[in-house]
Amino acid sequence: MAQIASIINQLLFLYSYVVIAYILMSWFPNARESSIGQFIASIVEPYLAPFRKIIPPLGMIDISPIVAIIALRLATNGVNAIFSMF
Repeated sequence: MAQIASIINQLLFLYSYVVIAYILMSWFPNARESSIGQFIASIVEPYLAPFRKIIPPLGMIDISPIVAIIALRLATNGVNAIFSMF
């Protein structure tokens, strides 16, 4: 069971870095339009879309990815709590 929890934690950790990379790509012109940017967008946008519906942008600043990363961290803590019971 510990191995399953470890794999899930690593996947969530990796996904949070993909989300951060996607956020940083907005700082560089045409980075999201590249093939890598489009691939990352196809992975991250479905996850960010519900957060963007709930949390409106504050002017030019979109804080929904921050909340999404916090949700990933909470999910990691939840996985650890669930698998520590076994």
